Amino acid sequence: MADSAVPGFLDILPHAILAKKEWLEKTEIPRLKEELRLFQVSFSVLYHIFIKKKLINEDPYKQDNKITELEIPESGPLNEARRKEQISVRLAGYDSQLDFLVNFYQFRVDYLNLGRIRKILGLVRYIEWTTLSADSKSANTKIVAEIANSSKTGDHVTLNMIGESLTRLAQCTASVMGILRELTAYHKENYKLAVRGAIRGMPESEANAANIRKKITAVAPGAPFYQELVEEVIKEDYSADSRRLREAVLKSLQVVAPAAAKSAKAKVDYKDMLLDGIRSIGTAATVLTEIALKIDDNEATLAEEKRGFWVKLKKLIMSMVSSEPEAVIYELTFTDPVKGIQTREQLNLRQFRADLERRIKILMGMTRQGPVMNKLKAMQEDQILGYLERTIRDVQNYYRTLVSLDEYFKSATVESRDKIKGIKPELSTVKNCIVKANQIQYDYSAAKEEVEQLKRLGISSTHDS
Repeated sequence: MADSAVPGFLDILPHAILAKKEWLEKTEIPRLKEELRLFQVSFSVLYHIFIKKKLINEDPYKQDNKITELEIPESGPLNEARRKEQISVRLAGYDSQLDFLVNFYQFRVDYLNLGRIRKILGLVRYIEWTTLSADSKSANTKIVAEIANSSKTGDHVTLNMIGESLTRLAQCTASVMGILRELTAYHKENYKLAVRGAIRGMPESEANAANIRKKITAVAPGAPFYQELVEEVIKEDYSADSRRLREAVLKSLQVVAPAAAKSAKAKVDYKDMLLDGIRSIGTAATVLTEIALKIDDNEATLAEEKRGFWVKLKKLIMSMVSSEPEAVIYELTFTDPVKGIQTREQLNLRQFRADLERRIKILMGMTRQGPVMNKLKAMQEDQILGYLERTIRDVQNYYRTLVSLDEYFKSATVESRDKIKGIKPELSTVKNCIVKANQIQYDYSAAKEEVEQLKRLGISSTHDS
C-alpha cells in the first residue's frame, strides 16, 4: 500500500472525517432542517392555492395514507384524458411526503445515510423549481408550470404569495442541494474509511473490487457494497496518482474553523446587520400565509357543523337586509407564560384575518428588493432599529393569538375533529423567525455597546464603521 504518497494520510483521515461530521451536525444539519421547512411551507402554500382555484382536486384519501419512510411519488408521463386527476394525486402525495420529512424525520448525520440522502434529493428535485417551465421534459414540472401560470390571476396578495413561494422553492432547492452534497461527501469518505479498515494488510496484487467485496462480506455481512467508492479506494491507495488523489480527499474534508471565520471579519456594517434582522422576521410571511389558509379551512369546518335550517334562514334574512357579513367571534383562552394565569379574550376572526393579511403583505416586502426594502435602506440606523423592534413585537402578538386560536379549533369541534388542521409546526417556524430576529437585535446592541466601551477607554475599534 502506497502509504508514503502522503505522509500520515491514514492517521490524518479519521480525524478529518470526525471533524467534518461534527461540523455537519452542529452547522449544516440545523440549516438543512430549516431550509426544508421553508421548502415544505412554500409548496404547501402553492398547493392550497391550486386547490382553492380549482386547478387541481383535493385528494379525499390524503389523510388516510400512513407514511413510515420517504417515497418519491410517481413521475412518469400523464394520461391526457386523466391529467388533472393524476397530477392532483401526485401533488397530494408530494405534500404529504414533504410534511413527513420535515415533521417526523430524524435529522442526524448518521441517520441521513446515502440512501436517505438520495430520497431527500429526489423529493427536492421532484419538480424542477429552479427551471420551472411549461417546456420542461419532466411531466410533473411541465404541468406544475402550467398550473402556476394559470393561478396568477386574482388579488394582489395572492399573486404575491404565488411569486414568493416560487422564489423560495428555487432558493431552498439550491441551498438544500449544497448541504446534501456536503453530507454525501462525508458519507462517501466515511464508507471508504470502513473499507480501508476491512482490507487492512491486503497485498497490492490482491486489491481488486472482487476480492474487496469478499473481504467486506466476511467482516460485515449485509453491509452495502458501493463499487464506485471501492474503486476510488484502490486508486487513492495503490495507483501512481495516489498522492494527488489523497490530497484532494483531505482538502474536501476541510471545514472553516470558528476562530478563522471570526478573524476573517473586518468592519461591521451595523445598518446591514439590522436589515438582516428585518429580512429574518420577514421570512415569517410565507409560513403565516400557510397558517392563514388553514385558519380559513378550520373556520369553514366549524361553520359547516353549525349550518342547521334556522341558521341558514337567519343568514338569508341578514343578507337581504344588510350587505355586511355577520361577525365571527371566538372566545380564546390565553395563558400568561410567567404567572401561569389564564385569561379569556374575544377575537373578531374576520378583523383578525384582514389584519393578518396586511401584515403578511408588509413582511413579504421585507425579504426582497422593492419599495419596502428601499424605504428601509434610506432610513437612519436608529429608525431601522425602531422598525425592527416594532415588527418583532407585532409578529409576537400574532404568534400569541395564533397559539390560542389553534387550541380553540382543536377543542371547539367533536364531529369534525379529524378535519381540523393543526398549525403547531408552522407556529414553530414563526417562533424561530422571531428568535433569529431577536438574536440579531441583541448582537447589534452588544456590538454597539462594545464599541462605546472601547471609545470611553480611548481605544479605536476595527468594528467601527
